[in-house]
Amino acid sequence: MTTAPHPAAVVFDLDGVILDSEHLWEENWTAVAARHGVTWTPGDTGHCQGMSAPEWSAYLADRVDRAASPEQCERAVVDGMVEALAAGRMEPFDGAVTMVTEVADRVPVALATSATRRLIDAVVERNGLAFGATVSSAEVDRGKPSPDVYLEAARRLGVDPTTCVGVEDSSNGLRAAHAAGMTVVAIPNPTYPPKPDALELAARVADGVPAAHREILALLNGGPTVRETR
Repeated sequence: MTTAPHPAAVVFDLDGVILDSEHLWEENWTAVAARHGVTWTPGDTGHCQGMSAPEWSAYLADRVDRAASPEQCERAVVDGMVEALAAGRMEPFDGAVTMVTEVADRVPVALATSATRRLIDAVVERNGLAFGATVSSAEVDRGKPSPDVYLEAARRLGVDPTTCVGVEDSSNGLRAAHAAGMTVVAIPNPTYPPKPDALELAARVADGVPAAHREILALLNGGPTVRETR
């Protein structure tokens, strides 16, 4: 088995890792498409997961044949997400807040997410989360699977990305964290499972948040970085 120096920081994804919210993105993409007579498919959802807001809103605008602009599509979807948060429909997974809090007691933590800044700030405030840095992929050149959002999170923390742990659930997210050089902990979403080739990029695969919490702590304690499933 191989071991690595203790990680310098942990960078978390938001949707599907901390928040039970992936289905709400699909719900809102579907609703906007339906307003313009277009059926949104699971393939559309898979394509857009991990994209930045400018990327998925442009895709959605194309899907509705530009009956709405990308800006209008983004506003409608994010409005729906913020409303879902306010209505208590977008809650953290059991143990997620504890996971972030306890890891933050050990090393700096950051958020690297495809969510928009408006939604990030609302989620952080509502759940009392504290991160050393939060980065939306709308704030970098390219969304996931490009590594930009993870590289920027490490930069804002002042650490080498190759010394970080990245925690992800989706295919594009796993690819992004791995491309940034991070040790990846995967929490596969059972409803939107990552593709096998993306999952192979993870050093650790955890069945849910409590298991991911244990895996992160094991890595922080200098545990092996070989592929393990719990």
